[in-house]
Amino acid sequence: MDTFWKSRWAGREALFKASEIRDILRIVDRPEVISFAGGLPAPELFPVEEFRAACERTLAAHGDIALQYGTVEGYVPLREMIARHVSRLGIEVGLDNVLITSGTQQSLDLIGRLFLDDGDVVVCEEPTYLGAIQAWRPYGPRFVTLPVDEDGTRIEQLEDMLRQNSPKFLYLMPNFQNPAGVTLSELRRQRVVELAARYQVPIVEDDPNVQLRFGGEHLTPLYVLDADRRPPGGPQARGDQAHVLYLGTFSKLLAPGLRVGWVVGPKSVIAELVLAKQGVDMHTGTLTQVLAHEVGRNGFLDRHVGALCRVYRERRDAMLQALEVGMPAGVRWTHPDGGLFLWLTFPERIDAESLLPRALERGVAYVPGATFHVAGGGSNTARLNFSHSDPERIRAGVERLGRVVEEALAGAGPRVL
Repeated sequence: MDTFWKSRWAGREALFKASEIRDILRIVDRPEVISFAGGLPAPELFPVEEFRAACERTLAAHGDIALQYGTVEGYVPLREMIARHVSRLGIEVGLDNVLITSGTQQSLDLIGRLFLDDGDVVVCEEPTYLGAIQAWRPYGPRFVTLPVDEDGTRIEQLEDMLRQNSPKFLYLMPNFQNPAGVTLSELRRQRVVELAARYQVPIVEDDPNVQLRFGGEHLTPLYVLDADRRPPGGPQARGDQAHVLYLGTFSKLLAPGLRVGWVVGPKSVIAELVLAKQGVDMHTGTLTQVLAHEVGRNGFLDRHVGALCRVYRERRDAMLQALEVGMPAGVRWTHPDGGLFLWLTFPERIDAESLLPRALERGVAYVPGATFHVAGGGSNTARLNFSHSDPERIRAGVERLGRVVEEALAGAGPRVL
């Protein structure tokens, strides 16, 4: 490394960490490897024809807008569509409560820029979303974690954490959490909002997969539970008084290549996030915003999401059935009601990271779970993605992985190293 440049890096450079998931995806980008590693939508379900037609309509009718600079807040028709979209979840907001971002990853980074100073506390789940860790770690926070189970975040210790640490905010992914695939129960949601209100701690509600539900009942967003605790008022007033920032994206609903997400929150917070974004990219790409609006309008988004859920339910079921048949005794896994992932827990003596090279030799890939543990631990866990592979490849991949685990458990030594 040329020391001329290295000697001039900021101190925070040491906090930049490569994504282990990206590193694994580079290794497994071979057709013979069945990869459960990426959080990838099914590419064969991308609405290519709808985008082709939308490109033609956009350039013919809105080319002067789509190819021009835009406002930092985002394309107005798209913001209006998102406000209508979240209203069906019970989230009632106006235009000034919506900011368009370059995907959820930028939403997370902007929140870090606005809220976090070195040493501030963030309360999050363990395991938690790797992208949030990567976005916030350079700002120097201290992560305090809560474990998860089949009912989502375990909150027995939450009140003590809020009282003792005075965190800047609480970060949760309540629906089909990435990586564990679990969903926060209604009773726990109510308790989280109650405690956050009591200790005046904001909540960042990251909800990218809420529409990808294919089992169980829809549960109330934290944003809505928070609104119900406040004095009644019109949509704009409720949005202004919110103690929750609600994050969404089109990455899993239309196409991740759009890089279009959003933050919903109080006008005062959105205005500050706008200032933070202005210095980063001026605005999310206008062309992709106009295309997202053009493709998503007139009911297409609902129809497309319905098709996604039908396919992903079939693939989730195929993976669950294959795990029942192919995994040795002592291996446990979650049973998600939606989303893209489930979570494996191996016997304690299995180290998932050390096992990965053996799995790759057999032609199957996953993400070791320690990657998602900001406070350490999780060495005997792994995340599996079921959305990207068809049922036949899922069954073959789980069979390969099951044989690798069986051989590891039958081997000598107290731990697979």
